[in-house]
Amino acid sequence: MGNVPVITPKELHEKIASGQPVFILDVRNEDEYANWKIEGKHVTSINVPYFAFVEEDASVWEAIPKDVKDIVVVCAKGGASEFVAEQLREKGYNAVSLKGGMLAWSQFYHPELVAFDENLKLYQVNRLAKGCLSYVLISEGEALVVDPNRHVDVYLELAQKEGATIRHIVDTHLHADHISGGPELAKRTGATYYLPSSDVQDGTVSFEPLERHEQIHMGKVVVEVLAIPTPGHTPGSTSLLVNKKFLLSGDTIFVGGLGRPDLGGKAKEWAQMLYDTVFKTIANLPDDVYVLPAHYADVQEINDRGIVGATLGEIRRSNEIMRTQDRERFTETVAASAQAEKPPNFETIVAINRGLQSVTPEEATELEIGPNRCAAHHSTL
Repeated sequence: MGNVPVITPKELHEKIASGQPVFILDVRNEDEYANWKIEGKHVTSINVPYFAFVEEDASVWEAIPKDVKDIVVVCAKGGASEFVAEQLREKGYNAVSLKGGMLAWSQFYHPELVAFDENLKLYQVNRLAKGCLSYVLISEGEALVVDPNRHVDVYLELAQKEGATIRHIVDTHLHADHISGGPELAKRTGATYYLPSSDVQDGTVSFEPLERHEQIHMGKVVVEVLAIPTPGHTPGSTSLLVNKKFLLSGDTIFVGGLGRPDLGGKAKEWAQMLYDTVFKTIANLPDDVYVLPAHYADVQEINDRGIVGATLGEIRRSNEIMRTQDRERFTETVAASAQAEKPPNFETIVAINRGLQSVTPEEATELEIGPNRCAAHHSTL
């Protein structure tokens, strides 16, 4: 199997992002595939479990279209996919194995430049396997990181590339689907770590209460970062308004939905908070403010520039729940998300993010496996 060509997660992403058709043969178990797989606008994916190839079941070849030439074989960690790719190559297919499998894909991050001018640069960092989005704002040699995931080297490397020092780190809320990189990044940089204190409750994590800071100043040029309380997904959820142009909305407003309010066990109460956020707080912001969320649930939300974002006006027009001004109907609709499947292991992840529990890197990887499930409602964009 040593001669089987491999494709790295970065190379696979570049191929998908280029618009080329990509055919993926995923050889994990059916339930693993159904729960979580690689997706893209021009990606075709099928599932034929590995054991069918081991047992030399002739029917496996019927599942693979004859007109497909190039195949990316995917498994959990990269070993099984090499075995299957070798069999495919013997049959004449140009098959490659995803190096490191879904484990490596889950840890791949792609930074994309959202905007820049003489005052600032704003990057969106997309962790594609999780649909998690974080941000790096740079101005005059200083950097602010928003909603960092736990693989903090990506932020350190981006700051170094830009010649910037990370001074501020903000979690817009206490995350339930992934382990925050905020505390570790603060430890490694000496930066201030901000978190809404009402989300932490009895936690032991060290942080600066975000609600005490209406503004965070960056660089020699004052870049206004306005913290706007936007409760609903969590009681302390806070959005950041950058230069009155960009709303880093955390899990309050998505391109295609709103943050689900049920993860704290108080769906209706938090849905009421979310109503006030949408129709009172956010209602005052103009339509041309560009919304950049902390998550997305569908690859269709990635636009032609490779960014997950939309103007507030576009979201208001396309998202039915954002137009539901009847408080009772809004509350019932949003609270109904409590019936949806919750993020895997969310209680443990919340405990870790509060500083109440610690895990090894291997355990952290297992806890984070799978997609995010932080949205209450999604429109058809």
